[in-house]
Amino acid sequence: MRSLIVSDFDLAHTVQSAQPLAFFGDPSGDGNGVTYACGGSLVEARQAGSRLEYTAYGAIGGRRLDREIAARFRLEDDMRSVYAAIETDAFMRRATKRYRGLRITKNGPWETALCFVISQFNNVKRIRGIVKRLITAYGEEHALDSGGVRLSFRSFPEPEALAKAGVRDLMAHGAGFRARYIKALAEECSGSVDLGGLGGKGYEGAKEALMELDGIGDKVADCILLFGYGRLNAFPIDTWVQRAMERTYFGGRRQSIGRLHEFAEKRWGPYAGYAQQYMFWAFRNSGKGRAGV
Repeated sequence: MRSLIVSDFDLAHTVQSAQPLAFFGDPSGDGNGVTYACGGSLVEARQAGSRLEYTAYGAIGGRRLDREIAARFRLEDDMRSVYAAIETDAFMRRATKRYRGLRITKNGPWETALCFVISQFNNVKRIRGIVKRLITAYGEEHALDSGGVRLSFRSFPEPEALAKAGVRDLMAHGAGFRARYIKALAEECSGSVDLGGLGGKGYEGAKEALMELDGIGDKVADCILLFGYGRLNAFPIDTWVQRAMERTYFGGRRQSIGRLHEFAEKRWGPYAGYAQQYMFWAFRNSGKGRAGV
């Protein structure tokens, strides 16, 4: 077991706030821990006050595990600068106070893309159910010995595995109309599309390239950029964020997605992604943008 002291970090808010770890990780019953597969290793993290404890079973360990935890939870982000940039009004100040320590997580582009293609017209519980069933059906099985105890788990499915699945098979796991998008994305990412290579493009170029893939629109592309590539200026706009912005900043008047992107860029700039996540989680938990903050 390894540990470190953390500040401005709340594991529960981070894991629960509809990020990829909410879909493929396994939170503990008390909300202060999470277990997730990282390649062929199983990682466990738990927070007790300002101490974050973590361990792993499998090949990952030592300083490599330290780097995994620091990268996954973006522990090197300067949260003072983040809060200074996004606490621009009463709503955002209430949101950051209520959910202090919520961090953006950094995940693989493929797992992020699959999770958010599944997220379309869906809710957190159903997204998680579909993702977990796909992991069970198509993820590689790993068996490890830990202190005489046999551990068995499945890693996140690779695009090659899902590309071989039929659309009806994917639908049987609850994917519904998203099944054809899942298969198309898996075929593209196991063939001509190098998701990893998109990370070297600028924000606009990467977003344009992502939106050329079947099933990826404006919101999903920004989710991939934010959670998969760590582009903190990305600002995903789903129904919750659109409602929150229109009610908070536009007097309830309907706004175009383009207008909302312009507003976010001017108001929160390089940390717009953090503003989005706090806004989304506060408004999502209130349902009306009031009680949640």
